[in-house]
This record gives sequence, C-alpha cells and structure tokens, in this order.
Amino acid sequence: FFFGDFYFFFYPCVGSWFGRIMGILEKIKDIEDEINRTQKNKATEGHLGLLKGKLARYRSQLIEESSGGGGAGKGTGFEAAKSGDARVSMVGFPSAGKSTLLNKLTKTESATGAYEFTTLTCIPGVIEYKGTEIQLLDLPGIIEGASEGKGRGKQVIATARTSDLILIIIDACKAEIQRPLLEYEMETMGIRLNKPRPNIYLKKKPSASMNIISYTATCKTTHLSEKLCRDILHGYKIHNAEVLIREDATVDDFIDVVEGNRQYLPCLYVYNKVDTITLEEVDRLARTPNSIVISCQWDLNLDQVIETIWEELDLVRVYTKKKGQPPDFGQPFIMKRGDTVEDLCNRLHKDFASKFKYAMVWGTSAKHAPQRVGKEHLLDDEDVLQIMVQTAAEDKKQLDPRTARDLKKREEKKKAKK
Repeated sequence: FFFGDFYFFFYPCVGSWFGRIMGILEKIKDIEDEINRTQKNKATEGHLGLLKGKLARYRSQLIEESSGGGGAGKGTGFEAAKSGDARVSMVGFPSAGKSTLLNKLTKTESATGAYEFTTLTCIPGVIEYKGTEIQLLDLPGIIEGASEGKGRGKQVIATARTSDLILIIIDACKAEIQRPLLEYEMETMGIRLNKPRPNIYLKKKPSASMNIISYTATCKTTHLSEKLCRDILHGYKIHNAEVLIREDATVDDFIDVVEGNRQYLPCLYVYNKVDTITLEEVDRLARTPNSIVISCQWDLNLDQVIETIWEELDLVRVYTKKKGQPPDFGQPFIMKRGDTVEDLCNRLHKDFASKFKYAMVWGTSAKHAPQRVGKEHLLDDEDVLQIMVQTAAEDKKQLDPRTARDLKKREEKKKAKK
C-alpha cells in the first residue's frame, strides 16, 4: 500500500507468524497476572499448579514459533566450535565488562568500549590453567525480553545452554536490578542455575485402549498430589504414563521433568566494577552464595575468578605410566569428577577397555600406594594410573576354542588322578 512518499509491502505469511507470536505473548501475560493475583495457600495449590503447567506449555510454543520464524528469534545459537576441556559462557547486560574480562583472563583481543553493544557476535578465548584448556565465550549483551526474541537474546541463551558453566557478569552498581532480570531470562529459556535435577522418574507410554497413569511417591510430598500430577499430565495430553516421586518436589520441578528439555548448569555470579560502590556493598555482595566480586579496571580478584572457575567445573587430572617407567607428567588426561578407570580406558583406545585386566593406582583415590583396582574405580585429581591389558598369548587362550578344549581335558585328567 502507499503512504505519503513511500510504498509498503505486506507479506501475509509474516503477518500470520507475527500474529501468532503476539497471541502467545498475550496469553502468557494473562496467566502470569492471574498467578500474581491468586493468593497462595493450601486451597489454591492445585489451581496454581495447573496455571504453571499452562504457562510452561505456552512458553514452549513461543520458543518453537520464534525459532521457526527466522531472524533474530532463532534459537540455534552462535557458530562457535567447542574446544578445550570445558566451555564457560559469559552472559550479562551490555557494558557489564564481559569483553574486558575476556581480555584479562585470556590472550584474546575482544573489542571494548564505553558504549553499549560493543560485542555483536560470540568471541572465544582460552584459559590455560593447571594443565587444562578452558574455552571462555564472550557473548553479546542481552536486554530485557531476550527470551521473547528481543535483540539476539535467543542466540545468546541457546549458546549458553551448551556450556559446562555460566558466568553471569553483573554491573555492581546495578546488581539489584540486573541479577533477577538475568535469572528470569535464563529460567524462561529452560536453564536452571545451581539447581539439582529433580529426583522424579517419568516414563511416557504409548496410548492404549485403557489410559492409566501410575503414581507412586516414596516420601512425603507437601507440594504435589496424585490428582495434581494427573491434571498436569492431561494438560500435556499424556494419558498413559508411570510416575515415581522420590523427593519432596515442587510443581515447577514436576513440570520441568514433563517438559524434558531443561538444562541444569552451575553458575557463578561475577560482580564487576566494585571500585564504584561502597565497602559495605562489596562485603554484602561477596557474601552472596556462588558470587565473586572483581574490578577489571584495578585487576582486583581476577586470579580468584580463574581458581573459582576451576573449582566449579570439578575437573580431574589423571596421569598415566607404563610398567617399569616413571609417570608422564607432561600432559594429563582431563576427566570429570565421578569418572572411572573404564571411562579413561575408552578415551585412550577401545582395546584398553576390551582387553582390560586390572589397573594400578597411585594417588588420593587409592587406599595404599599402589592399589590394584578394577574398571569401576573412581578417579581423583592428580591420580597416576598404570593399566594392565591382556597379552597376545592370553588373547589366544581366550579366543582359540582348541586351546580352551585342551585346557579342559588337562583339568579333567588332574581331577581323575586325585
């Protein structure tokens, strides 16, 4: 159509997609308003639970529509190849100091400036610490409403989901405003910060002639009931399932399990620019759980950031040695805490796992030095491991049926003589 000196073109498909987005946003706002208006007590628990389930479904629809609509709303993330032993992403509002911190902690040069939106794409860097290489991503600053597709928020958060640890960079002067907003955006996009995965078992079964939802709780539940769980599942059109509650979980926990796409990640809150606030405020922020206070301008506490990242990632360095030779302390194998000898064997070569006999361990995981262990032995930081595998002759004995038959005959003769 024509307006003034300009022609405007309207594409029906784009208008239809935009209309669906706006319709979902209106429904989300209506449900959030109703949740805020509803008084929270025992009588309204069920109603609030159903509202939260409906809210989660609409948010999932919003993410799907935004991803399919193209443009800045895509939730595919930035094309940053994963490298190193772990990945850490920095998330925050514009001008919080993410690029400056990347330059201080790594050898990467990311553009910095006193204006917002200096960084427009993902800038990777590498932290070399204790024999490990930790990839650090400087992501563009997000704005309020990022989870709804504003700015490049969806790409930022989608990339953050692929991380092993998230650093939320906060301007210390605006801590009370920025932290809750950033947590809300991450929560809306399905990222759960510093939360354990709910101990809930849910098995969806194919629809049969009889719709049965089996519900079992092994502990006392104060937030969930069998009826509420059934109603939430029916809202997702799940009519045949098995539910096992192993802890006193909340309605939000159960909805997260039903959705099945939540990411549970450790998070470290980094308060930058503490040189601009009072000592009392610095002390208060420093005592907040999972938090660290820094000043990039003064190079204050930057070493502590790297050490805390290492501790939060919970990595384990394992050294290997050959029989009769000293350990190779040059380049350790980097494992996650909780990994076993079998996990390391699989990383070395498939033959180490298939031909494994036993292993000798020196280090804090051993009861004595050395200790003979099996595949299931848990490794600890700076353990030294010597893996013993079957020789070619032993392999032949196991694989050659004639050798096995001869051994069996010899054993029978020995028994007969006795």
